[in-house]
Amino acid sequence: MTYSLAPMPVMITADRLERLAQFETVLLGHFLDRGVMAPEIRPVAPVARLVGTAVTLSLPGFDSTLLHHAAGLLRPGDVLVIDRRGDRRAACLGGGVARAIRNAGAAGVVIDGCHTDTQELAELGLPVFSCGMAVLTTRLTGQGGAMNRPVSVGGVPVLAGDAILADDLGVVSLHAAELDGVLAKAEALQALTDRTIAGVAAGHPIGELSGASKMVAAQAEEIA
Repeated sequence: MTYSLAPMPVMITADRLERLAQFETVLLGHFLDRGVMAPEIRPVAPVARLVGTAVTLSLPGFDSTLLHHAAGLLRPGDVLVIDRRGDRRAACLGGGVARAIRNAGAAGVVIDGCHTDTQELAELGLPVFSCGMAVLTTRLTGQGGAMNRPVSVGGVPVLAGDAILADDLGVVSLHAAELDGVLAKAEALQALTDRTIAGVAAGHPIGELSGASKMVAAQAEEIA
């Protein structure tokens, strides 16, 4: 059994994270083709909007040895993104490990798997997103794993150094090389959305404001 360890990723700059934090995940869901994680990954407790740089882990079966090691390497602003390789039986994160992660200054944790100690996690205030609760837990079994290697979480390929955006609606992962383009699209869509909402509030038909009615009229077939 081996552990594949890649270097810690370059962190997303603070100014880009500040821009990303202006948006709800659902706004990006209006135009993204890749990056929106499966809706099964939900916040353990109500959370404020979370942004940060992805640090990835792949943990097999019942082994959380690498998670304990990684907790000591995390930096302020990192989001630990954990691929559990399809395991839905054992919780890899509980109150003790979450406290160590919070003490490192990490921004949050996203798990494609289960957590435990729900109340304790809520009281710690560390944003945690998971697929649900479990009583069975992982152990230090030395089965191996990978850190800062590509993973699949919530049906999304995640690379170390990706930008993570998460809120009560879900989790989005954006490749660092694509982030600036996504931010530009999001800012344009937010401006359009704000104008549309203002128009609806003023009593204008939403179909006229969005252009939907014009599209329907152009392709309408009149029936007597």
